[in-house]
Amino acid sequence: MYLEELELKNFRNYRTIKVEFSPQINVLIGKNAQGKTNLLEAIYVLAMARSHRTNNDRELICFKQKDAFLAGRVTRKLGSLPLEILLNRRGKKAKVNHLEQARLSQYIGHLNVILFAPEDLLLVKGSPTVRRRFIDMEFGQIDPRYLYNLTQYRAILKQRNNYLKQLQQKKANDLMYLEVLSEQLATFGGAIIVKRLEFLAELERYAKEIHAQITQGNENLSFKYESSLKEDLKSTENEIIADLKKGFANLQPKEIFQGTTLLGPHRDDVVFEIDQKNVQIYGSQGQQRTTALSVKLAEIELMKSQTGEYPILLLDDVLSELDGTRQTHLLKAIQGKVQTFLTTPGLSEITQKLIKEPKIFHIEAGTISENSTQNENHIAWDSAKNDQVITFYPKTEK
Repeated sequence: MYLEELELKNFRNYRTIKVEFSPQINVLIGKNAQGKTNLLEAIYVLAMARSHRTNNDRELICFKQKDAFLAGRVTRKLGSLPLEILLNRRGKKAKVNHLEQARLSQYIGHLNVILFAPEDLLLVKGSPTVRRRFIDMEFGQIDPRYLYNLTQYRAILKQRNNYLKQLQQKKANDLMYLEVLSEQLATFGGAIIVKRLEFLAELERYAKEIHAQITQGNENLSFKYESSLKEDLKSTENEIIADLKKGFANLQPKEIFQGTTLLGPHRDDVVFEIDQKNVQIYGSQGQQRTTALSVKLAEIELMKSQTGEYPILLLDDVLSELDGTRQTHLLKAIQGKVQTFLTTPGLSEITQKLIKEPKIFHIEAGTISENSTQNENHIAWDSAKNDQVITFYPKTEK
């Protein structure tokens, strides 16, 4: 799949733009705070109906404006499909093929994206919350049922935590109601965990191979799912549900005392290991970066295997965080296969050699100007607008 075009109105620092993209590599060049990341964010919002940078949709609306509008046309194997998102003070509306979707879970999945930004290096060395969010966002695009179960789980979890606080403060005493909530939470929690295990096994298979290529076979990458059940995780959904119910029953006094739910997928984690050692604890910075890169590239292959199409890749100034070897592996892995949007203040000599026939956009103060490499000997950006001149040489036919 690829995104043909994008239209924005009153989104961040973009008042009104409409731009067409290459199905291959699109390079967004500009200084900091000009709107490069905002454009990637817009593509992400169009795909996920939410931002990766804020939980407050009002921040996405241009200053002093009442609403923001995003529209795009995505090309898939079965044809072209228009997508629309309207954001205002009351909420959001999402449309597929001009038809409003009753639930966001029905909207998500029509445009699949993978975002790789410098903060994604925290996937390895960050908190369990970062890794859980990664799992939920990526798997939710692949499987609408997973997303539905996750939405239901979060709603019941919020309800259960509120009731536990009431029990803690002696404002309620109906333990039967707590048991009903526990049973519902266990049911959706079991469905989430079993799907996580399934997807992580596939993701590990791809990541293991990619990591071995990057390290020339010197390191073995593996994943381990750490459950809050604190025991050997059963393999079937019914067994996991039964264990969760048992765990809630055993922890009931402690949960009431603390006023919060202590068990379930919202407290689970994924551990990345190199040669059976936790990368977060024992890995070097280079190993942590290689692991993050391997996982991100594995996501691309996982989505292809599950949906039949490659997702769109958003690279937000990530090349500056990778050395030459990792840059080379990343760009070779995506070239000619995945539609890519790459933001950068300037391209290194390595990336100029590896990126073939990109479509180049210059971004300044929320405006976009376009260059094309076709039928030209070279493209140079005026050095008065930036610290360096970026020159691309077109592919030479042999």
